[in-house]
Amino acid sequence: MKDKLKLFILRNKLVVLGSILGLIAGFLYWRFVGCSSGTCFIKSSPVNMTIYGGLMGGLLFSMFDKKASEPKKDS
Repeated sequence: MKDKLKLFILRNKLVVLGSILGLIAGFLYWRFVGCSSGTCFIKSSPVNMTIYGGLMGGLLFSMFDKKASEPKKDS
């Protein structure tokens, strides 16, 4: 099980890094900006904003993954 997790992380380094940075950025955004009225669905909760930040960070960093963007070569 540990070997599969290590392999997954090594293959998806950028996405994992982006997700971690997004989680941190999402929490910091909630902490310092947030939603003062409490009516914003995503920004009013630290859990929602942290998860949202992680997803956005993972998506953003996945754009820079060369393996996924290369066209497949037919042999």
